[in-house]
Amino acid sequence: MFNFVFWVLAIWFVVNVVWMWFKLNDQVLQKAFAWINVCAIIIGFWVYYGVTHDASAIDGWFITMNWVNIAVAALQFYFGYKNSTSVHHNMHQATS
Repeated sequence: MFNFVFWVLAIWFVVNVVWMWFKLNDQVLQKAFAWINVCAIIIGFWVYYGVTHDASAIDGWFITMNWVNIAVAALQFYFGYKNSTSVHHNMHQATS
């Protein structure tokens, strides 16, 4: 289970980062990927600390990927929500 989850999360991580980079202005996509990343982070840490596994070559990569994924999710939340309040505030002023 440890190796399988690692590879699933690794593939998700690569797809997520590449797609995020090319779609920085798509706030809906950034928000969706950020929340999916929250789930991936929870699963990643749960598997890393909760599943019995032997020390292997992917052990260090697994925990590193989990921590880097936190930074990626933070960026996605930033890009996904950065203009939401200012756009709403400007729309409210325009209608007043």
